[in-house]
Amino acid sequence: MRHTRSNKGNVRSHHALGELRFSACSSCGKKHLPHTACENCGKYNGRVVLDVHSRIAKKDKKAKEKAKTESKQ
Repeated sequence: MRHTRSNKGNVRSHHALGELRFSACSSCGKKHLPHTACENCGKYNGRVVLDVHSRIAKKDKKAKEKAKTESKQ
């Protein structure tokens, strides 16, 4: 059924976004979203899931290559 202009706000009162809840990493202590791997150390549930060091190295290498190509032009 159609909602009138006056009742539109009552219908949408439950559509508000809630506050994000973070949990602390057991190994490094940084905050991360629950049920996700820690972006700082790459661990989830006590074991390494993400290789953070290789990710950082890849990002640095890509930035250096970009800077090198920009300097040539």
